[in-house]
Amino acid sequence: MPESQPSNSPISKNPQPTDKQPVKKENTFLNLGFNLILPILLLNKGKKWLGPYLEPYFENVAVGILLIAIAFPIAYFIYDYVKRSKYNIFSILGLVSVLLTGGIGILEIPTEWFAVKEAAIPLLLGLAVLISLKTPYPLIRTLLYNPEMIDVDKVHNALVAHQSESAFEKLLVRCTWLLAASFLLSGVLNYFLARWIVVSPSGTDAFNSEVSKMMAWSWPVIAVPSMVIMMVALMQLLKGIKAMTGLELEDVLHGAQAKEEK
Repeated sequence: MPESQPSNSPISKNPQPTDKQPVKKENTFLNLGFNLILPILLLNKGKKWLGPYLEPYFENVAVGILLIAIAFPIAYFIYDYVKRSKYNIFSILGLVSVLLTGGIGILEIPTEWFAVKEAAIPLLLGLAVLISLKTPYPLIRTLLYNPEMIDVDKVHNALVAHQSESAFEKLLVRCTWLLAASFLLSGVLNYFLARWIVVSPSGTDAFNSEVSKMMAWSWPVIAVPSMVIMMVALMQLLKGIKAMTGLELEDVLHGAQAKEEK
C-alpha cells in the first residue's frame, strides 16, 4: 500500500517531486501466506502437527499454537519493513490486531473482548481517514489518489488549467467519507461475525479453531462489501477527474497508460 504524500492543506495540491527511489511492490503471495493461510492452518491443525513437540514446554498447548500462529504475521511485518523500508498506519494497526488476538488468548481474557477488538480496528482506521483530512497527510492519497496508481502531476496540471482545484478538493472529501463508511461497515460486520463465531473460552483449542474460522469468513463477509464501497469511491474519483479535466482513464491511470503504449 503506497505511503501518503505530504500536502500543504488543500488536499488536492500535488506533493513536491522527490529524488527517492520508488518503493518496491509488496509480495502478494507472501502477504497472504504469512497473514492468512499459515495462521489459519496452524490454528486448525497445529495441535495435531505440533502438539507432541510443544507439550514439554507448554502446560496449555493451545497457547503455544496461538503463539506460533501469530508469529507469522509479526515476522512478515518485520520482513516487509526491512525489505521495503515502508510502513503506514494500516500495517501498524494490522500488527496491533494480531498482538491483541494473541494477548486475549494467552491471558485468557473473556472472549467478548475479541469481538470488541475486531470492531475497534476498522473503526479506528475509518476515524484516522477522517482526521487525516485536517492534516498535511490525507489518507485519501494512500488509498485512492496516490502517485503509484494515478498520474497526480498530470491531473493537478489539468485541474489548474480548467480552474477546477476547489471542486476537486470537495470531490476528494466526498470520497474520503465513502472510505470511512467502508471501514464503519467493516467494523460492524466484524463485531457481529466475531460474536457469532468466536464463543469458546480464550486459551483453548476451540478458541483457536474459531479464530481461524473467523479469519476465513472475514474475506467473503467483510472484505468484499468493504471493497465494493472502496471501488465506488474510486469510480467517483475517476469520473470526477474526467469531468473536471477532460482526461480519459488511460490518461491518468499508470497501468492503463502502459497498455496503451503497447
